[in-house]
Amino acid sequence: MKLMSEASAEKLRGGFYTPEPIASFVLKWGINGSKNYNILEPSCGDGVFLEQIKKNKLKYESVTAIELDKVEAEKAKSIQLKNYRVINKDFHTYCNETKDSYDLIIGNPPYIRYQFFDKYQQVEAADIFTKAGLKYSKLTNAWVSFVVGSSLLLKESGKIGFVLPAEILQVSYAQQLRKFIASFYNKINIISFKKLVFPNIQQEVVLLLCEKNNSGKHNIEHIELNNASELERLDIERLKSPKKQIDFNSNKWTFYFLDQEEIDFLETIAERRKIPTIKKYAKVEVGITTGSNSFFTVPLTTVKEYNLSNYAKPMVGRSVQVKSVIFNEEDWKENKNSKARAHLLVFPKKDKDRQKNGAAKYIEQGEELKIHQGYKTSIRDFWYVVPSLKISDALFIRRNNLYPRLIINEANAYTTDTMHRVFLYPTTDIQAFTASYYNSLSLAFTEVCGRSHGGGVLELMPNETERVLLPYRIENRELLTKIDELIRSKTNIEEVLAITNKVILKKHFKLTNKEIDLAHNIWKKLSSRRLNRGK
Repeated sequence: MKLMSEASAEKLRGGFYTPEPIASFVLKWGINGSKNYNILEPSCGDGVFLEQIKKNKLKYESVTAIELDKVEAEKAKSIQLKNYRVINKDFHTYCNETKDSYDLIIGNPPYIRYQFFDKYQQVEAADIFTKAGLKYSKLTNAWVSFVVGSSLLLKESGKIGFVLPAEILQVSYAQQLRKFIASFYNKINIISFKKLVFPNIQQEVVLLLCEKNNSGKHNIEHIELNNASELERLDIERLKSPKKQIDFNSNKWTFYFLDQEEIDFLETIAERRKIPTIKKYAKVEVGITTGSNSFFTVPLTTVKEYNLSNYAKPMVGRSVQVKSVIFNEEDWKENKNSKARAHLLVFPKKDKDRQKNGAAKYIEQGEELKIHQGYKTSIRDFWYVVPSLKISDALFIRRNNLYPRLIINEANAYTTDTMHRVFLYPTTDIQAFTASYYNSLSLAFTEVCGRSHGGGVLELMPNETERVLLPYRIENRELLTKIDELIRSKTNIEEVLAITNKVILKKHFKLTNKEIDLAHNIWKKLSSRRLNRGK
């Protein structure tokens, strides 16, 4: 994967190329015995796919390779193939200018953020999206426009086979791409790997293998292998007839890691058992954006050193600072007396005592560190005055490990954007609301609604949190003390769920034992898959 996290010369041209077993398999699947295909590779790099065509003596009608980098293009040209051309040009420009169409388009497109595009590339990429009836935004990555553009260059019946970042399955900026692929192609296969396949790169990838044949059907399948070497033993016959029907309303494709029975369960359980979502009971918002947590969130030692007690308010900013489902004053005091950043500095616009108590000195030090020149701080009238200082009823941890936690904010603490603020509606009982969350069905939906990151982290944004099913009953409040006691004593979450599922799911919402087992197994399957990537 050609990573683009920094604007170095190497990153701008892309410096990481496809392992041979992957290139070989994509070609094997794509050509599959055909002899007259016109093949396109839109970003050929130094020619890994082309070398595999030569090495495996594959039959074809013609091969066209596009490569923006002149040095890499020259390397690709040195590969001896028949009916073969290398074009030293940006793919977006080629896509918009060419009249040619192809039977098979394969490759590993560059992973480049919008801001690293040249202006002409941005314009050309936007034109591709317009042709496809899609909206182009500054969040769009290069690999997205490569997939869309390549799709537009296919013949009436054709295939694409790409090595893509696994975020295609879940990130919001690729949501319209998922919908486009789902409707454009009739057969979609996703191959993922339990182990990272690019040496020294913490980037999970998948193979996206798509075929359009105008059959009117739209099916998808997911296969997970241990590593790229297992592709050699994978029978491509398995990819000819994907079984799962595309859900055009599904926001994410992590759904398809599940069996059809599990997918059907998730799609229907809310309606069948009349289970609402968190959104019915609360509003979820991001935490406070300080502009510089290192400046505005401080430990007790800093409060004492600068005499800032008049400005230091209770706060909690890290999941490790929260031991259970209730964050109370004793918990906060324990954090305060440790080295934790347990205070948020809340400075008023004007303060006659500022010179006396040390606030002026601290603010001056912040200016010396150029805190006031940061984007968030520089757009304020007074850079040191943090906006949106609301204390929420509950907290929802934004990035999670074993499972996402919903926490009652009994300490009335502020929180930064490392946690979400949860504001309950007047008719919602906070104890019942919190207890109702701790069950296998809700945890399963956190995995479906959220997205996984490197290290096995699960992240949910506010709108994703609001979509989580919440089997709320006022009677569930009776479970809260027990849940808090168990989690506070570091009891395995599965032991907690064994208790709560019987009451929340079975007694109050009439789920059968089979349905409860399905919910629990879905949560275990998706969370285990995510956590294994952190090992």
